Amino acid sequence: MTNSTSEPLIAVLMCTYNGEKFLIEQLDSLLSQSHKNLIIWVSDDGSTDATLIILEQYQKHFPKDKLKIIDGPGKGSVINFLALLCNQDVKADYYAFADQDDIWETNKLSSALAAINTLPKTTPTLYGSRTKIVSAEGVAIGLSTIFRKTPCFENALVQSIAGGNTMLMNNAAVNIIRQAGVLEVVSHDWWAYMLISGAGGTVIYDKRTSLLYRQHGNNQVGENTGWVAKIKRIKLLLAGNFRKWNTTNIMALLKVKHLLNEKNRAILEQFENARNNSFFSRIMGLWKIKIFRQTSLEQLGLIIAIILKKI
Repeated sequence: MTNSTSEPLIAVLMCTYNGEKFLIEQLDSLLSQSHKNLIIWVSDDGSTDATLIILEQYQKHFPKDKLKIIDGPGKGSVINFLALLCNQDVKADYYAFADQDDIWETNKLSSALAAINTLPKTTPTLYGSRTKIVSAEGVAIGLSTIFRKTPCFENALVQSIAGGNTMLMNNAAVNIIRQAGVLEVVSHDWWAYMLISGAGGTVIYDKRTSLLYRQHGNNQVGENTGWVAKIKRIKLLLAGNFRKWNTTNIMALLKVKHLLNEKNRAILEQFENARNNSFFSRIMGLWKIKIFRQTSLEQLGLIIAIILKKI
């Protein structure tokens, strides 16, 4: 891997915890990226296996000071990712989250960069894409759900549409997240979608795939492709998990509502008020702000959740 100062610098932010089983394949895929000007920041949350040994070995394969290893907060992956993104020592032109167990396609970063550069650098921009789903052994399972509706705050309030492992953000977007700081949220990628769209930034959803998303017993969040997985998600929604997630995210958004534009501050306040209202007021209030999920089945689940006050 060679350095190319003519290319913009991308900081790849990886959080690790006992990832020895799949880490080598992921690191190899980073080395194979067509975009070469990278700096890899790894925040390890207290691994007790060979993760750190592997990382230290791979420091020899990357250019000098291009693979940095630091200690994580030890409070789980969400806090680890946000703390790493908010670390002022991490400086680059663009920022990408990386999981420890995926395999990136060779053009993952170059394709994301080409898409994000269609907009001015002053516009907070978040890119995300579909993924190829594979088993623990790397056997193809299928593709992640394709989303066709335009990403926006009304969708972000009730759904995360792109995994953090697919995301690329410009400095304008990262500066907004850094202003918000490290807060208790459901997931770092959902938080990024809510915050960037809520601030009036642009979210690009690419229907092309960018990586192999490995499914195994230790996934933080599993893929929701297929009818069985979708039905399981709806069951979680109806069991009350969705309402708990919304409460957590809303509390965080209210703390930083000054970062949202005027239109989306109003939507947030209406959403919070409506979800706690009586039946007809809840229905009318949530219908008025036009929150939505991306597919017909997911939208049906959302409607049921609204009726049963599970939102």
